Amino acid sequence: MKFIFLILVILSTNSISAQNLLKERIWKISDRKRSIFFDKGVFHSDLNSSNQMLQGVRNSYVSARGYERVVFDFGSKNPPKVYGYISEDNKVYIDFFNTVLEKAIEPVRGVKYVKGINFYNIDTDGLSAEISFKSKVSVDIFYLNNPGRIVIDIKK
Repeated sequence: MKFIFLILVILSTNSISAQNLLKERIWKISDRKRSIFFDKGVFHSDLNSSNQMLQGVRNSYVSARGYERVVFDFGSKNPPKVYGYISEDNKVYIDFFNTVLEKAIEPVRGVKYVKGINFYNIDTDGLSAEISFKSKVSVDIFYLNNPGRIVIDIKK
Protein backbone atom coordinates (compact mmCIF):
# COMPACT_ATOMS: atom_id res chain seq x y z
CA MET A 1 0.00 0.00 0.00
CA LYS A 2 2.79 2.41 0.88
CA PHE A 3 4.49 1.56 -2.40
CA ILE A 4 1.39 2.47 -4.45
CA PHE A 5 0.98 5.72 -2.51
CA LEU A 6 4.64 6.58 -3.13
CA ILE A 7 4.27 5.97 -6.87
CA LEU A 8 1.14 8.16 -7.01
CA VAL A 9 2.95 10.96 -5.18
CA ILE A 10 5.92 10.78 -7.55
CA LEU A 11 3.74 10.74 -10.66
CA SER A 12 1.59 13.65 -9.52
CA THR A 13 4.63 15.71 -8.44
CA ASN A 14 6.26 15.38 -11.85
CA SER A 15 3.11 16.36 -13.69
CA ILE A 16 2.58 19.39 -11.47
CA SER A 17 6.10 20.76 -11.91
CA ALA A 18 6.44 19.98 -15.62
CA GLN A 19 6.32 22.89 -18.04
CA ASN A 20 3.93 22.86 -20.95
CA LEU A 21 5.87 24.54 -23.74
CA LEU A 22 2.81 24.38 -25.99
CA LYS A 23 1.31 27.21 -23.94
CA GLU A 24 4.39 29.40 -24.45
CA ARG A 25 4.72 32.09 -27.09
CA ILE A 26 6.99 30.82 -29.88
CA TRP A 27 8.73 33.19 -32.26
CA LYS A 28 11.33 33.03 -34.98
CA ILE A 29 14.27 35.36 -34.47
CA SER A 30 15.17 37.65 -37.37
CA ASP A 31 18.28 39.16 -38.89
CA ARG A 32 17.59 42.64 -37.48
CA LYS A 33 16.82 44.26 -34.16
CA ARG A 34 13.11 44.66 -33.62
CA SER A 35 13.14 46.20 -30.12
CA ILE A 36 10.42 43.79 -29.01
CA PHE A 37 11.37 42.49 -25.57
CA PHE A 38 9.98 39.26 -24.10
CA ASP A 39 10.16 37.99 -20.53
CA LYS A 40 9.12 34.41 -21.32
CA GLY A 41 8.63 32.11 -24.28
CA VAL A 42 10.36 29.94 -26.85
CA PHE A 43 12.45 31.21 -29.75
CA HIS A 44 14.22 29.60 -32.69
CA SER A 45 15.95 30.25 -35.99
CA ASP A 46 15.74 28.10 -39.07
CA LEU A 47 19.24 28.87 -40.31
CA ASN A 48 21.02 26.00 -42.00
CA SER A 49 24.72 26.32 -41.47
CA SER A 50 27.70 24.05 -41.56
CA ASN A 51 29.65 23.10 -38.46
CA GLN A 52 30.33 26.10 -36.25
CA MET A 53 32.73 27.05 -33.52
CA LEU A 54 31.80 29.55 -30.83
CA GLN A 55 34.77 31.91 -30.77
CA GLY A 56 33.76 34.21 -27.96
CA VAL A 57 31.13 36.02 -25.95
CA ARG A 58 31.19 39.75 -25.29
CA ASN A 59 28.89 42.18 -23.59
CA SER A 60 28.42 45.87 -23.04
CA TYR A 61 26.13 48.25 -21.22
CA VAL A 62 25.54 51.85 -22.24
CA SER A 63 23.13 53.68 -19.96
CA ALA A 64 21.86 55.89 -22.81
CA ARG A 65 20.64 52.77 -24.65
CA GLY A 66 19.00 51.40 -21.53
CA TYR A 67 19.91 47.78 -22.18
CA GLU A 68 22.83 45.40 -21.83
CA ARG A 69 23.97 43.58 -24.98
CA VAL A 70 25.45 40.07 -25.05
CA VAL A 71 26.93 38.86 -28.35
CA PHE A 72 27.90 35.29 -29.23
CA ASP A 73 30.58 35.38 -31.98
CA PHE A 74 30.95 32.45 -34.38
CA GLY A 75 33.72 31.50 -36.78
CA SER A 76 31.75 31.62 -40.03
CA LYS A 77 29.68 33.93 -42.22
CA ASN A 78 26.34 32.86 -40.73
CA PRO A 79 25.34 31.98 -37.16
CA PRO A 80 24.12 28.47 -36.31
CA LYS A 81 20.55 27.31 -36.01
CA VAL A 82 19.31 27.96 -32.47
CA TYR A 83 16.47 26.93 -30.21
CA GLY A 84 15.92 28.58 -26.86
CA TYR A 85 13.67 29.19 -23.92
CA ILE A 86 13.21 32.28 -21.73
CA SER A 87 12.14 30.95 -18.35
CA GLU A 88 10.43 32.70 -15.50
CA ASP A 89 13.32 31.83 -13.15
CA ASN A 90 15.59 34.60 -14.53
CA LYS A 91 17.35 32.40 -17.09
CA VAL A 92 17.64 31.99 -20.85
CA TYR A 93 18.56 28.59 -22.26
CA ILE A 94 19.97 28.38 -25.80
CA ASP A 95 20.90 25.34 -27.87
CA PHE A 96 23.31 26.01 -30.74
CA PHE A 97 23.05 23.29 -33.41
CA ASN A 98 26.20 21.99 -35.18
CA THR A 99 28.32 24.07 -32.82
CA VAL A 100 31.31 23.19 -30.68
CA LEU A 101 33.21 24.98 -27.95
CA GLU A 102 36.84 24.04 -28.41
CA LYS A 103 38.44 26.53 -26.04
CA ALA A 104 37.53 28.17 -22.77
CA ILE A 105 35.47 31.32 -23.16
CA GLU A 106 36.38 34.33 -21.06
CA PRO A 107 33.60 35.14 -18.57
CA VAL A 108 31.60 38.29 -19.26
CA ARG A 109 32.70 41.30 -17.18
CA GLY A 110 31.31 44.63 -16.09
CA VAL A 111 27.76 43.46 -16.54
CA LYS A 112 24.57 45.19 -15.45
CA TYR A 113 21.96 42.42 -15.61
CA VAL A 114 23.82 39.21 -16.47
CA LYS A 115 24.86 37.12 -13.48
CA GLY A 116 26.69 34.45 -15.48
CA ILE A 117 26.85 32.33 -18.62
CA ASN A 118 27.50 28.59 -18.46
CA PHE A 119 28.20 26.32 -21.43
CA TYR A 120 27.46 22.63 -21.79
CA ASN A 121 28.56 20.37 -24.64
CA ILE A 122 25.42 18.41 -25.45
CA ASP A 123 27.18 16.03 -27.83
CA THR A 124 29.79 16.29 -30.58
CA ASP A 125 27.49 18.53 -32.65
CA GLY A 126 25.65 20.60 -30.06
CA LEU A 127 26.36 23.29 -27.53
CA SER A 128 23.99 24.61 -24.90
CA ALA A 129 24.26 27.90 -22.99
CA GLU A 130 22.51 28.98 -19.81
CA ILE A 131 22.39 32.71 -19.13
CA SER A 132 21.34 33.64 -15.61
CA PHE A 133 20.30 37.14 -14.60
CA LYS A 134 20.52 39.10 -11.36
CA SER A 135 16.80 39.96 -11.46
CA LYS A 136 13.72 39.69 -13.68
CA VAL A 137 14.51 41.01 -17.19
CA SER A 138 13.15 41.07 -20.74
CA VAL A 139 15.18 40.15 -23.82
CA ASP A 140 15.26 40.93 -27.54
CA ILE A 141 17.09 38.26 -29.55
CA PHE A 142 18.27 38.49 -33.17
CA TYR A 143 21.15 37.36 -35.37
CA LEU A 144 23.64 39.08 -37.66
CA ASN A 145 25.71 37.81 -40.60
CA ASN A 146 29.25 38.52 -41.84
CA PRO A 147 30.51 37.34 -39.34
CA GLY A 148 27.83 35.20 -37.73
CA ARG A 149 26.54 36.47 -34.38
CA ILE A 150 23.61 35.88 -32.04
CA VAL A 151 22.72 39.08 -30.17
CA ILE A 152 20.71 39.33 -26.95
CA ASP A 153 19.63 42.75 -25.67
CA ILE A 154 18.55 42.74 -22.03
CA LYS A 155 16.56 45.32 -20.07
CA LYS A 156 14.42 45.55 -16.95
